[in-house]
Amino acid sequence: MKDQCGLMDLTEDDVLDAMRSMQGFVDITPGTFREIYALAYDLALKRVRSQGKAEDIMTAPVHCLRKGMSASEAAALMAGLGISGAPVLDGEGRICGVVSEKDYLRKMGLPGTASFMTVVSTCLSTPGCMVADLRGLLVGDIMSSPPVVASRETPVAELSEMLARHCINRLPICDDEGCPVGIVTRTDLVGSMRGR
Repeated sequence: MKDQCGLMDLTEDDVLDAMRSMQGFVDITPGTFREIYALAYDLALKRVRSQGKAEDIMTAPVHCLRKGMSASEAAALMAGLGISGAPVLDGEGRICGVVSEKDYLRKMGLPGTASFMTVVSTCLSTPGCMVADLRGLLVGDIMSSPPVVASRETPVAELSEMLARHCINRLPICDDEGCPVGIVTRTDLVGSMRGR
């Protein structure tokens, strides 16, 4: 069974099947495994909490989109930069939303978890490819708003919790005025846990 973010929950059968598939003899009960897992998880959480603040792991400067930019121009910019999402700025340079692949997929009538092949398959089997419907839209028409943001002082553990709670892959880091100073992605978090 998956939770709302698509992560798998471990069942006792999962644990038993994993233990059976290991080479050699494993002398541990599922209950003991769960206890070890809980302890390991707590230790990992303590390690993450000691990793510092957003400003210690964020990527800066951050690539941003403008609210009035066309959706096709924004897609081309993100593709060229090799990124899957970016904060959206209003006329004063403040973050007013975030655009990601999920937003494009939702606007095309697909689930935010659709694969590239799902897009291709649906597009090929639908008269008038649904991607064409995005051509007349602006970034402001497809962005997720209000944005989920954090400050430079936000602890790394809290960033991790925010990403999981909101099922998002990036968190813009803002100053007191709401202007972007950086971004933290799931990749940044993984890097911080490995000691970068």
